[in-house]
Amino acid sequence: MYPTELKRLIKSIKTKDDMKYILTKYKRFCQSKHNFKIGKVIHVYDKFQTNYSYTLTGKKFDPEFKPAYTPRQMLMMGVFEGKYLNDCLLEFPREWFIDAFDKLSPEAPDATINKFRIKSRMSISEWIKRGWIIGDDPRGWFQWYCRYYLGRREPEIDKIQIGRWKRYVRHYQQIKKNCGRDMKCRPKQRQSLLQWSWKVR
Repeated sequence: MYPTELKRLIKSIKTKDDMKYILTKYKRFCQSKHNFKIGKVIHVYDKFQTNYSYTLTGKKFDPEFKPAYTPRQMLMMGVFEGKYLNDCLLEFPREWFIDAFDKLSPEAPDATINKFRIKSRMSISEWIKRGWIIGDDPRGWFQWYCRYYLGRREPEIDKIQIGRWKRYVRHYQQIKKNCGRDMKCRPKQRQSLLQWSWKVR
């Protein structure tokens, strides 16, 4: 599916220059958002998955799932210390990476990149330990959301992940109750809300 050299480059991404090189030289494999249409088969090749694919089957969201931001908007605002999807150039729209380029940090996690300039997540190993990694999404909830946003539908997994998103409202309510309009109040909790696509204000 992908050239051997491209696979090697994906597996060895360490800097933003590496990402830029792939996005430029292998542009036809790093597809535009306009190519993600119903019926398209997405072949995944990154540091976590190499033999996984899925078909885009629906664009309509579950009526109970109303995220505040698109994945692109979240990346542009600054999430997960800039470290989350940098090797997923072959799966997601290239515009997501280009538009959020100054908020990416493949070299190392950088909390100053986050919107609220504070670390607000556990390690993936801790997510695994707590049973938060489910289905075919080894990077957790945000990876599920990116795939759901594009059009992948897996009813049982979708129901679980939407349920987790809905329960996160408690953090929104706590900030609303305790912070008013003070944007400096509870920055860690605000960053966490953003990473779950809840409105932060």
